[in-house]
Amino acid sequence: ELMAGLQSRLQALWEERELVLLEARECARRGEELQAVVRDLCKPNEFERYMMFIGDLEKVVSLLLCLSSRLARVQNAMNRMDGSTDVEEKQSLNERHKLLSQQREDAKDLKENLDRRERVVSGILAKYLTEQQLQDYQHFVQVKTSLLIEQKDLEEQIKFFKEQLENLEQSIP
Repeated sequence: ELMAGLQSRLQALWEERELVLLEARECARRGEELQAVVRDLCKPNEFERYMMFIGDLEKVVSLLLCLSSRLARVQNAMNRMDGSTDVEEKQSLNERHKLLSQQREDAKDLKENLDRRERVVSGILAKYLTEQQLQDYQHFVQVKTSLLIEQKDLEEQIKFFKEQLENLEQSIP
């Protein structure tokens, strides 16, 4: 029963992931349309700023999500430590925690810099785009970010349930 429940939950997560991937493709299509408009209206250096921002948006958000996920796994492992955990393992987890914490802080700084760049890009686009086009751009940035977060969350949940299912299968003689 437990295995069937886990498999059912995994199936639901895979289906949800497919829907999110479909939304991501639609968002990418809207992004390409927006890119064409920006290319036509803006100066080449302004268009380049826009493109760099959009490319960096995905990279920085993905980096933050990845580091947060890895940090959470290390923290979970640290919470499971007890008196029988050997000193080397404790030291290794503490070092990984410290390193990942610092990397996440650095990534947060990158995100703050990206937010400043987004304000600059919005200011540039405000000179050229209609109010509706500017709202479409802002919506595109929000949706792109949300979809990245949702995809990462689903991937983590799928990974977790797969591990649970594997552990359960191995525990049954």
